[in-house]
Amino acid sequence: MFSTVRYFIKTSIIFLVIGILTGLFMMIEKNFYDVWPHPDLISAHTHIILVGAVMMMIMGVALWFFPRAEKEDKLYRPNLILFDYFLMTASTFLRFMFQVVSSFSLPNTLTKLMITITSISQVIGILIFFISMWGRIRSVGSYLREAKGEKF
Repeated sequence: MFSTVRYFIKTSIIFLVIGILTGLFMMIEKNFYDVWPHPDLISAHTHIILVGAVMMMIMGVALWFFPRAEKEDKLYRPNLILFDYFLMTASTFLRFMFQVVSSFSLPNTLTKLMITITSISQVIGILIFFISMWGRIRSVGSYLREAKGEKF
């Protein structure tokens, strides 16, 4: 397993822990203090788990698991994938932080703008990743077994 894969997977685990702790905080607030979580806190919790933990885990495992890029593949570039890791990590963490801040104070224009920018950055990061990986999503021999009639 190479380093960029480890970055994606370990970061996804950290984001999962942050998401679980956020959920625990919201549950304690609701059950013991009868305080319902703010919609921005719910969104922060949801996105740190779904994008930060689940999506980044999928990205890391895909990067590790899929066949190597063919030499002619112009879309896959390891440095772009590493840049994408940093884009996804920063966007996800900053979106989480801005939404948490927004949930505990009156959201101002800057906070709303930053939540929107970080959301757009997450979408761009996911698109960059999967466009880059497109050529790696291919069979590496199973088509030969299928041509012989093998079913699996």
